[in-house]
Amino acid sequence: MKYLCQVWFEPARLDAMTSDEKRKLDRDSLAYDDHLLESGHLIVAQALQSPRSAVTVRVRNGEMSVTDGPYAETKEQLGGFILIEAKDLNDAIRVAAGIPLAKTGSIEVRPIYTIPVEQQG
Repeated sequence: MKYLCQVWFEPARLDAMTSDEKRKLDRDSLAYDDHLLESGHLIVAQALQSPRSAVTVRVRNGEMSVTDGPYAETKEQLGGFILIEAKDLNDAIRVAAGIPLAKTGSIEVRPIYTIPVEQQG
């Protein structure tokens, strides 16, 4: 099964880190991605730019609107994601627990929904 591991953290916690701590976190994150690739779990992993660079798009009654930044006002922001292949939820949780940002943020693990497509006959 495929699982999306969403990496959530408080930007203020990262801002409080020293340059050396940030570089170590980056190195640890890339090393963990390599480990997941070698173990066959990793499909793709990406870090996201700051929520300050985001826009939110909505379409209501056929009209599109675009606003700056994320919609939700929360302390934690989505900082990246890792799409993995895991044998079950427990395996996915074990993988998520190894993500370096799990030590300062949180990892939301969610199974991928496969959209059923009816065959036309």
